[in-house]
Amino acid sequence: MSANPAWDSAPPEVWHDWQLRQLRNYLSQRVLPFSAHYNRLFKEHGLEVNDIKSFDDWSNAPFTTKADLTVPREQQREFILMPEESVLRREWAVMLNAVLHGRAAAKNALEDEFRPVMMTSTTGRSSDPVPFLFTKHDLANLDTAGRRLMECGRSQRDFRHVNAFPFAPHLAFWQTHHAGQSFGTFMVSTGGGKSLGTEGNMNLIDRIQPDVLIGMPTFIYHLLRQALENGKRWPNIKRVVLGGEKVAEGLRARLVNLIHEMGGDEVHVISTYGFTEAKMAFPECPAEAGASGFHISPDLGYIELVDPRTGKPVEPSHPGEIVFTPLDARGTVVLRYRTGDIAEGGITWKRCPHCGRTCPRLLGPISRVSEVRELHLDKIKGTLVNFNILEHLLDDQKGVAAWQIELCKRDDDPHEVDQLILHVAPEPGMDSTDLEHRIERRFAEVTEIHPNAIHFHDLPDLRERLGVGKLLKEVKLLDRRNQPSKTESMMNPD
Repeated sequence: MSANPAWDSAPPEVWHDWQLRQLRNYLSQRVLPFSAHYNRLFKEHGLEVNDIKSFDDWSNAPFTTKADLTVPREQQREFILMPEESVLRREWAVMLNAVLHGRAAAKNALEDEFRPVMMTSTTGRSSDPVPFLFTKHDLANLDTAGRRLMECGRSQRDFRHVNAFPFAPHLAFWQTHHAGQSFGTFMVSTGGGKSLGTEGNMNLIDRIQPDVLIGMPTFIYHLLRQALENGKRWPNIKRVVLGGEKVAEGLRARLVNLIHEMGGDEVHVISTYGFTEAKMAFPECPAEAGASGFHISPDLGYIELVDPRTGKPVEPSHPGEIVFTPLDARGTVVLRYRTGDIAEGGITWKRCPHCGRTCPRLLGPISRVSEVRELHLDKIKGTLVNFNILEHLLDDQKGVAAWQIELCKRDDDPHEVDQLILHVAPEPGMDSTDLEHRIERRFAEVTEIHPNAIHFHDLPDLRERLGVGKLLKEVKLLDRRNQPSKTESMMNPD
């Protein structure tokens, strides 16, 4: 393996050459010999590692998508690097290690590299969860990514951190755990709302008085609101680190205001971007409204942006779908993985104006391809609606404490037109009639549609609808259009 340049300061041209060499070595020495899926895929497409002389060549390699992973367990195993011991024993580095340190040490080193010891999984909102296996080698990379999260966020070893992600085989929880462990700082994990509940989390935070609060955006917002209503004082909080969901500017501002009201002074809200298939997360650095972008570790993964319709690479600094290829992963490995996420600001290697790092940065906001959906609002034709825009519209709307969009059929008739119902919890003291007019006016300004109805709820009721503290990802967009009608359900009670 090549010696790594400095991940956050080496020039882009140095990294370009290094990443290309690393990719070729990784494919030839680890992925193609030991991954049944990619060994077969490359043969089917007539691809050879020697054909990859540039990243333009790499852009011709086939994508991996979520559909490739939502297959029977036997086929999912084909994405795991499973080497034959006889093949490994013939590697020069393994033979040298055995000579210098003994056969037992060489065997232990190979087991650390290839034996799975931990599993995370996708959240399974739209399909069955897909497991991703980690070896000790992967956990070392998770430590590295976690330490960089801490460094980018300007944490300090004497800070106290609270990890409020749910206890689960969920990347966000384990990335946070390894970040604290690698950085060598105090970290207590509460399990979020599912374990201690809101009251238990507040009591623990009262005792610890942390400097950093980490968790899902919706749960952290709910926790801080509840704490303020209960008269809590948490003046030490300097960072709120969020993961697992998108973070709108309006929500950032609300979180900062809540902490100010609880006695906090200078606080930064930092978002992270990660996904199970990458087996790591990437941080923002402290800046106003997430302006820094997500700082990518170029030694651990290669990111390209493509047109979501054609799959072709986009021009530099143009928006595009994020495609990820690991450069040093073991266990479960996916190449050229199409995330379905759009980096609206593109990707840049320019020096970060906030922290001074020189590394690839994904510029947001990050939106989902799948959140552009077709609604049949009349009998004639469908209308494409970008729900990413609606999310930011509602999160930034003054007077809205929480919300949920529900899509259904009129009268629950599957042959009828679509309807958009908006469920809203107003801020305390907010006049519902005035807020309804504001929301309808804002919808008219930003979109070509309007809610068929706006239903107002108290905050606890809407939290229940969203699954705050109970689900890994809160249900902010509830699509009931494909559910059976009431009549069908009565005729088919099973």
